Amino acid sequence: MVLVIGRGIGQGSRTALLTALGMTLFAGVIQILLLVLGVASLLSTSPLAFELLRWVGAAYLVWLGLKLLINARPGAKFVDRKRLAEVPNMVALREGLINNLTNPKSIAFLFAFLPQFIDPGSGSLSVTSQLLLLGFIAKFSNFLILSGVAVSAGSLGGYLSRHPGWIVWQERFAGAVMVGLGLKLALSGGQSAR
Repeated sequence: MVLVIGRGIGQGSRTALLTALGMTLFAGVIQILLLVLGVASLLSTSPLAFELLRWVGAAYLVWLGLKLLINARPGAKFVDRKRLAEVPNMVALREGLINNLTNPKSIAFLFAFLPQFIDPGSGSLSVTSQLLLLGFIAKFSNFLILSGVAVSAGSLGGYLSRHPGWIVWQERFAGAVMVGLGLKLALSGGQSAR
């Protein structure tokens, strides 16, 4: 969510919405397919696979945070949101996708949560169909929530762009939070920080 808020404030609602789309629906397709194929069970039963994904996720969060911290320029007198908005659509989608796919808790949640609502004896839908349907509903609901966050953050960013000092502090804060979450994830020993 911090990534979506940062994108909304810094680059506007459109970029934040694309990031949310990457985080929820694009990553969701991959995660739900992995769940259906049973890869999620590998992550839940293999400590090594889970640890590797956790470290990749931690490194990615730290990298995103450091990027924000390095790009926060205290001497900026005017924040040109048009320049900031030049984040290509595919970059916003990709960063949202990577952010969610490297979060081990996201796939662990799907693996732990969705099967509770599966009825193997249902004659109308197969287990695979039920997993696909419930997974899509979960990811679409998440997209709707993050879309509201993205639009709100974009509106706030419009105000903040007229007050550039706030943008610098927002970038610093978001960068520090991402670095902190990445370090917490790395040091948590399997307890996800995201």
